[in-house]
Amino acid sequence: MELRKMTDEQLVIFDVDSTSKQEILEKLVGALHEKDILTSKEDFLKAVLEREQISPTGLEAGLAIPHGKSKSVKKAAFAVARLRNGIDTWESIDPNNKVQLVFLLAIPDAEAGSTHLSVLSELSTRLMDKTYIDNLMNATTPAEFIAALDRRETAVEEPQEYTKTVLAITACAAGIAHTYMSAEALEKAGREMGIRVITEKQGANGIEDAHKGAILKEADAVVFATDIAPKNKERFAGKPYVQTRVAEPLKNAKDILNRALTNPDGTVAGDENEEDMTAPTGNKQGMLAEMTQAVMTGISYMIPVLVAAGLMMGIAKLAAMPFGLVDQIHDIKYATHSNELFVILHHLDKFGGMIFKFMYPIFGAFVAYSIADRVGLVSGFIGGVFAAGLHYTFWGVEGGIPSGFLGALILGLTAGYVSKFLNEKIKLNKNLIAMKPMLIIPAISVLTIFFLNFYIVDPVFGGLNALLSEWITAAQGAGNVVLASIIAAATAFDLGGPINKAAGAIAIGLAADQIYPLTARVLAIVIPPIGLGLATVIDKYVVGRRVFDANLRVAGNTSLLLGFIAISEGAIPFMLRNPLITIPINIIGAILGSVTAVLLGAVQWYPLPAVWGWPLVENLWAYLIGLVVGAGFIAFTNIFIRFAILKKNER
Repeated sequence: MELRKMTDEQLVIFDVDSTSKQEILEKLVGALHEKDILTSKEDFLKAVLEREQISPTGLEAGLAIPHGKSKSVKKAAFAVARLRNGIDTWESIDPNNKVQLVFLLAIPDAEAGSTHLSVLSELSTRLMDKTYIDNLMNATTPAEFIAALDRRETAVEEPQEYTKTVLAITACAAGIAHTYMSAEALEKAGREMGIRVITEKQGANGIEDAHKGAILKEADAVVFATDIAPKNKERFAGKPYVQTRVAEPLKNAKDILNRALTNPDGTVAGDENEEDMTAPTGNKQGMLAEMTQAVMTGISYMIPVLVAAGLMMGIAKLAAMPFGLVDQIHDIKYATHSNELFVILHHLDKFGGMIFKFMYPIFGAFVAYSIADRVGLVSGFIGGVFAAGLHYTFWGVEGGIPSGFLGALILGLTAGYVSKFLNEKIKLNKNLIAMKPMLIIPAISVLTIFFLNFYIVDPVFGGLNALLSEWITAAQGAGNVVLASIIAAATAFDLGGPINKAAGAIAIGLAADQIYPLTARVLAIVIPPIGLGLATVIDKYVVGRRVFDANLRVAGNTSLLLGFIAISEGAIPFMLRNPLITIPINIIGAILGSVTAVLLGAVQWYPLPAVWGWPLVENLWAYLIGLVVGAGFIAFTNIFIRFAILKKNER
């Protein structure tokens, strides 16, 4: 590919003085618009900024490759900015990256899956060559810069004979630049070390250069440089492997290859057709890191379920608003109403609630999958079913208390480790090997989950709920501030879980008897999801960088939206990811916001926490101040704590 054909001297800007990413992007978008590449610079800038929200486009060695796909782009092109002074506020894969050279790619929507990825992969690969970057940085005119774009130094002469073969899979969350750069880094290190490195890219365009055939048997080791679970991992059964982040080969490619060959993390387990299901050596990735990765995998698969459920319920409630049925549309009488619209809205609302029930089963299944691969899916799913309380529905148990997100966390991880242990330890004759994943592992792991839930998880959380219920009931005679604090804390603790529901039952009972209003209760429902969603939006403005990963930023947008319509479950991914951070902050934020509103005179007697219920609040100004105080505390505290953790880890 000739990169020079995709740019122009007028699109190469030297000595840019801007010190913010926004200014640099605006300057480059303006240059593209002046060259008649764009029909609307506003629309394209919006597309670029939206892409910036997904994952960092800053790389390392002073590079950044922002990009956007839009109908406003007439033809594929890119503009370049070389900065007079580098900036260190551009979110990058290397936290110490000081961006000096920016390539902005403009891709038409129609070419999103072809030109887009081709240009990104080509440019990413070339920029792995330090000499290539130096030539671009040393160009004195735009014409020299463009000429240097397609000038490649002669590749290092490959050795006559390789001593080892290492296969690699690279995959980043976005599936674009980092995927290709990591692959190039491993291949380059392999050439220098006399190791044949063959990479498979699992990017946004699917699987490229797939490993198959004889090379699978010839390989001495495998490197998984991935931020997401690699596909078809069982192909490498029995091979020693190293698992690392996609960015690591950019800095330590030789060390990673050495580890794979001499001190691997373990050996890859096979599938039901493999005779030898080998076990990891367990000498590298600690259990905490493995559990963290498992939880993140579960969250990434759970988020679409949350979004779908919230949208269904949100559409139903918003459509019911003009008829004054926002909080009545769920009533069973609307299932057979004479107005067909009410029937549809009723079932749409119920449909969203049904989808929510599968949030924990999906989470549990993929937590277990991350740990044990396919053999963990069934027991992980069943663990999530218990956590969601679906067993009470099927068993006809009234008033059963589901264990919620903590139960899903415990049961999902247990399912994964039990399945993994069984897969590693059970050895069968080749003729019976298919029985292991199809019969033995599911039977034992599911039975384990049943007994764990029956004797520990359900009783513990049921007992905790009963204890808190008694405590809240006993506190009914306390003063306003104490009672508001207790109700707010219990409501915010598990976001729609059993403790939340216990607090709700008591608070609604007190309000129905005109003993105590629902102000603290309704505020504590919306403060956590709004606060956490807000944190993902403003973090880069508060501390100059993103402190949430791509998955949690998507969850944050959903949480913010669902918070305003009083669906607190949107914040659950944050609690699953960092319960020790998120739960205490949610509780304190809910208490601060609720107590502030109550002391200032806000009164809400109706169980209407969503935005459409706010006009019914007495002293709405006090209610909104309490909301701002609580949500603001949660947002800023999360940002500063997570930022401090990131800085500590970097040090």
